[in-house]
Amino acid sequence: MAPLAVHIKHAGKVHDVELDPDLPPTAFKEAVYQVTGVPLDRMKVMVKGGVLKDDTDWKKVAPKAGQTFMVIGAAGELPKPPEKPVVFLEDMDESELAQALALPVGLKNLGNTCYMNATIQAMRAIPELRIALGTSSPLDVLPKALRDLYNNMSNTTESVVPISFLTVLRQVVPQFGELDRSKAGMMPGYAQQDAEECWTQMTNALKEVPGIGADGSSVSGKKFVDQFMTGEMRRELKCDEDENEPPTVSTERVLKIECNISNTTNYMHTGIMDALNQKVEKNSSSLMRAAMYTQTSRMSRLPSYLTVHVVRFAWRRDIGKKTKIMRKVKFVTEFDALDIATPELAQKLTPVSRRLKEIEKERTERRKVRKRTKVVQASTPAPSTSQSDMNVDEPQASVSTAAPGELEEEDVYRSRELTELEGLVDPSLKEDFGCSVTGLYDLVAIVTHKGAQADAGHYMGFVKKSVFHGGSSVNGSASTPDKGFDEDDEDWYKFDDDKVSIFPKEKLGTIDGGGEDSSAYVLLYKSKTLG
Repeated sequence: MAPLAVHIKHAGKVHDVELDPDLPPTAFKEAVYQVTGVPLDRMKVMVKGGVLKDDTDWKKVAPKAGQTFMVIGAAGELPKPPEKPVVFLEDMDESELAQALALPVGLKNLGNTCYMNATIQAMRAIPELRIALGTSSPLDVLPKALRDLYNNMSNTTESVVPISFLTVLRQVVPQFGELDRSKAGMMPGYAQQDAEECWTQMTNALKEVPGIGADGSSVSGKKFVDQFMTGEMRRELKCDEDENEPPTVSTERVLKIECNISNTTNYMHTGIMDALNQKVEKNSSSLMRAAMYTQTSRMSRLPSYLTVHVVRFAWRRDIGKKTKIMRKVKFVTEFDALDIATPELAQKLTPVSRRLKEIEKERTERRKVRKRTKVVQASTPAPSTSQSDMNVDEPQASVSTAAPGELEEEDVYRSRELTELEGLVDPSLKEDFGCSVTGLYDLVAIVTHKGAQADAGHYMGFVKKSVFHGGSSVNGSASTPDKGFDEDDEDWYKFDDDKVSIFPKEKLGTIDGGGEDSSAYVLLYKSKTLG
């Protein structure tokens, strides 16, 4: 149903607001707050049959365009307007556009909502998600709110106030509406939440978004999360105390892999392998008693986007409290996932993985040669061509090959490489659109936590610049980067709520952990493309 233009009456004044029956009543209350300043906890909106509650069904209220609602409650301070007016892209000239598009926009903190802001920015590193949200209709309430938020973020240069999405998120996941009552004598505000839990809950809410095909169109019978974000984990449980007991094998669909942190964990790879190889105690059917088992887990399907959860928060039984593990754990910007794959999957991935590594080295060398060539050409004047030396009656033959010692156009190399790599991809992986066909990943987004306490602190998001400017493609082959973007640019964007800045790649080592400063908490890896 389309939004309705209605009126509200408060303190003798009438205000015009918009009511969207597809959104929960809390979204309407937030709109009322914006014009009256009456906080939600002190607000009463009178409707037919009583007071509007957060779980009231709009169908029972049956609002109509032009209807007037009575609002009761003492107003507080009105929300402050933006310091500068919002300017949309279509209203800018070329110079303003060039400056505005240099940085993506941030999100305003609405009171301990940094966990949500960081998660939203990190998920923006999945361009296929935006395609799926834009081509699917109808959508559930949270996917629809996320689609609208991403559209708003793409069409403005000012920081966005994500009030509508926050309202929907708290409606769908009530735990994010929890109040902080720890400060006695003060009006309780919303409590800080866990960004990894937000990531998981948002991913779960996106599970019904239809999948997409190689051309970007919606595909019936498939789900986006299953295609691009879900892996399959094969677990084998073997009894250590009875060799004759047959192992138990199970398969589980997973949205993330975990990196456990112990007293000896220094690297992400070590923490991941510790989580995949564990000792567990359970009852043995052959020994008729409790026995120790070795659980070995390996991925039988690798998704295009692999989420790694660095387990930095753990429950301390001695103090009955969740605490943060601040140990320094180094993560990698390029991740080879063959070590965590089943032998069967690793065998399928090895040919294309090995060749892609060789090709990437060749591409790096070509870029170096081209940069050196540009410097030489810039300092050497081009020879003049006399008109009399040209035969105007005969057409010039096109040259398709470079002179000895010279490089061909990069597109020529990429086309040959793509053909070769596609020939190495296992047929079963080709049919599974959305899985990783290489087993090699690039780090594209990070969510960090700053502070020593598990239930407090501050979350920030980091996204690689190439996500916004380097081009992307649904079918797995890289598209042309934005004009003027350097492929060697490995810098990042840092999203500290509404403050966005450049974060040099050399500083990534500062968010490994080791203290109260920002520590990597959720890492998003994207499967390397063939092109």
